[in-house]
Amino acid sequence: MKNLNLTTLALITSTLISGGTIAAQAPETISVTNENFTHAETARNYRNWGSKGATQEFFKMSDLPPRGKAAPTVQMNDDTLYGVAIVKTVDGKASFSIPETKNYMAVQVVTERGHGQHYVVEDGQYNLPVESEFALLIYRSGTENGIDAAKVALDKVDSTDFNFAVDYQVQPYDYAEVEAWVKKFTQEVNSMDKFTYTFPRTSDKVTDLHQWNLENAAGWGGASPEANVGNKYSNSPQMDASVCYSTTFEDPENTFFTSITAYDKDKYLMEGVRNINSHSWDKNEDGTITISFNCGDSASNNIDTNGTDFTFTTRHYGVNPKIMASNEDPIISAIKSQ
Repeated sequence: MKNLNLTTLALITSTLISGGTIAAQAPETISVTNENFTHAETARNYRNWGSKGATQEFFKMSDLPPRGKAAPTVQMNDDTLYGVAIVKTVDGKASFSIPETKNYMAVQVVTERGHGQHYVVEDGQYNLPVESEFALLIYRSGTENGIDAAKVALDKVDSTDFNFAVDYQVQPYDYAEVEAWVKKFTQEVNSMDKFTYTFPRTSDKVTDLHQWNLENAAGWGGASPEANVGNKYSNSPQMDASVCYSTTFEDPENTFFTSITAYDKDKYLMEGVRNINSHSWDKNEDGTITISFNCGDSASNNIDTNGTDFTFTTRHYGVNPKIMASNEDPIISAIKSQ
């Protein structure tokens, strides 16, 4: 066979490429390790929200989060509506705004390592530094005035502020492997008598990698505690649905509100299980609050988990400095079986 000259070879190569017969090499799958788990879990969440269009437009939930693993993120709160945008930084910064509203609204800036680098609650324009190329903006719009009011508030958000991450590429992790790591870490959290989240704001603030991995697995996307601004979160141990539990405590008097939410063993919301928060809870005659779990409809502020074993999470929105400084969550530490 005669040798092909360079011109003929170039023509054949060009034809093959333009015809699509030479496929681009697929990126190598990244194995999950202790060192990169937070990046992998964050990539999973970016992927989940991106599948809802958040890299192209401001995705706004029209109702409370879905139950079970239909939810895009673990341990979503049941007190607010979510709006999410994935943006690309410009000169290392992300731009967004909070409109003037009559309900609670906050924006959290989540880096590609899962850090809530910023959590802001005041109306106004923001252009904030981010330690990664892309960032996920989580808007939380409070439902204290009803779902419709929360939706109206999200509709006021000016999405022209966002530099949408239209070129974001889903990271090549094996997401079944990521899920296995999440399950392992979540089971560890469930086995603890208590678990309090620290949510360091940036990578250099991580002092305990294992703690940080546990936080991402069991509660990805939570905000760092900051007195009267950010939130403090704690988890109970896994609890038996056949037992009646109750906890009685003084009002934490957080700046915005206090919340108690039950989750299944995988840390997802359960169908038909209601959330209790300080906007609606009933107080005792002495001003304390009692929250009950699986104690019957007549029990004070009862949360019925419908026969499903559970954990519950306390959220202190705009955390009271006294709560922030305490080593014990006042709600979880007072839990008793009846």
